[in-house]
Amino acid sequence: MAKKFLAILLSLIVLVSCGEPEVPEIPEAPKTPTLEIRGADMSFLPEVRQSGLAIRNAAGVPEDMLATLKNAGANVVRLRLWNNPTTPTSGFETVKTLSTEIKNRGMKVMLTLHYSDSWADPGTQTIPALWQGISYERLLDSVYHFTRRVVQAIQPEYIKIGNEINSGLLWPHGHINQPTQMRALLQRGIEAVRTYSPRSKIVMHIGGTTAANYFLGRIAGLDYDIIGISYYPKWHGTNLSALQQALTQIASNHQKPIFIAETSYPFTLGWNDWTNNVVGEAGHLIPGIPATSEGQLAFMQQIRQIIDNVPNGIGFVYWGAEWISYRGVQATDGSTWENQALWDFNNRALPAISVFAP
Repeated sequence: MAKKFLAILLSLIVLVSCGEPEVPEIPEAPKTPTLEIRGADMSFLPEVRQSGLAIRNAAGVPEDMLATLKNAGANVVRLRLWNNPTTPTSGFETVKTLSTEIKNRGMKVMLTLHYSDSWADPGTQTIPALWQGISYERLLDSVYHFTRRVVQAIQPEYIKIGNEINSGLLWPHGHINQPTQMRALLQRGIEAVRTYSPRSKIVMHIGGTTAANYFLGRIAGLDYDIIGISYYPKWHGTNLSALQQALTQIASNHQKPIFIAETSYPFTLGWNDWTNNVVGEAGHLIPGIPATSEGQLAFMQQIRQIIDNVPNGIGFVYWGAEWISYRGVQATDGSTWENQALWDFNNRALPAISVFAP
């Protein structure tokens, strides 16, 4: 009878364990020095502060978001800069002021120049309104002088010449289908950085790994320092082993340091305002990593391990860390990202913030 009971018990254990998908295993790399870049994008921070919301650290103690990041071990803060946005956020003066604060707190600034008045990404690279209709030759000068003004004032430790420029920038002049013009526009931005902020490290930023080798081949010979790759499971696949292999190949092919320039993961599939979220379905998740606070932490631990495994991998940046529902729970123009932020719906820092530790 005892043997029969033991057999039944063992079979039940097997059934239960088979019902839970396993978290994908990423083999550990040999111990390496601390990652150079452990960062988060905090571009919405001025608006979060203006909202007056009480923000708390993981212990529940009121604390500014930048202080929480710094205390967790983050050493880089990424900010986007738009040419002439409709609101001050992401405009030159706001970004300049915030950059100074970030440096005063002992962290480095990673500046993303969109060369647009609003979002630029693989599907949208709109010329700023003030530059529309000008000749290609004048556009080259405009890129140079705009970049010079920005870097001369801010002196960022890292700077991205464009955001997710898989298909080029400043369309139609700088579309990837016009590679000579695209290279020349990038070159003018690079020249301004090298002249007026020579210590800045220049990043070429691509959305996903699929287009990276083609794009980087098109700009071979340009003077840049680092490759940045965006990775989101919804858009770029849920196979973490494939991600590691692709990053390794890209870094090897182009002989540059590489980092994950954008990534994020949900701590819930719920919402905290009336604005549709980008990620809200189980199909957007990695099998075995749930949309929970523990799952968000597990995902980021995997990301950190992956970049640590990649030869010449130097770090990661979490995107939308601060994008909580600061406009209110009934806002229809609020956050599309609050379920992927690093602060929960009570504005308390989540466990995933520990991934920034050295």
